[in-house]
Amino acid sequence: MPDPGFHTVRSHVRRNPGSGRKKTSGWVIAAIAVAGFWVVTHLGGTAAGSTTTPPSPSASASASAAVGH
Repeated sequence: MPDPGFHTVRSHVRRNPGSGRKKTSGWVIAAIAVAGFWVVTHLGGTAAGSTTTPPSPSASASASAAVGH
């Protein structure tokens, strides 16, 4: 007699079929993680950019050189 969870087919012991649900592959998990990271960086990048204060308008080095010239 085979162990529980196994059956005999043509003198070979085989595992019983599962519930039909396949195990999630490591590659699928990695792809979901990369996609999540991409979404967070793109959404976070626009939100972080809008919270920063713009630099104060001051004369640039090239403008100073043109005035002195």
